[in-house]
Amino acid sequence: MEISNCPSCKSTSFVKAGIVKEKQRYKCKKCSYFFTVNKVGKQIDNYYVNKALQLYLEGLSYREIERILGVSHVSISNWVKKFNIKRPYRFEHHSTYKIVNKEELSKYFQEEKNLIGAGVIVTELGDKFMIIRWERFKD
Repeated sequence: MEISNCPSCKSTSFVKAGIVKEKQRYKCKKCSYFFTVNKVGKQIDNYYVNKALQLYLEGLSYREIERILGVSHVSISNWVKKFNIKRPYRFEHHSTYKIVNKEELSKYFQEEKNLIGAGVIVTELGDKFMIIRWERFKD
C-alpha cells in the first residue's frame, strides 16, 4: 500500500523512520507524527450485510445468521451496532426459517397449509432461498 499523506495533518512531506512489527514506519516532517501503513482488512460484500441485518430484524440470532450466511457472528454484531439497528422489544410473533432450493420452494407454496395462518417472506441466498415464516403467539 502506498502512503500519500500524513493521517494526522495530511501533509505530503514525510520520511521513513524504521520498522515496527515488520511494517514500515514513517514520520511526518510537518507535525512529527509517526505512522505505519494501515492494515487492509477483508471487505464483505454489501449483499451479505443487508441480508444479515434483514435476518436479524426477523428475529434470528447472530449465530443462526452466521450458520446461514457464513459470516462471523462478531461481524454481524458490529454491523447491528454500526447501523444502530433496533429490534422490537417484544415480538408478538415467533419465526421459523427453512433453506430450500427452487424445486422445494415451488412445492412449499403448492401446499395450502403453508399459505394460511402465518406471514411468509422469501429471500434469495445465492442459488438457494430462505423461507421465513412467522405466526402470532397464541395467548
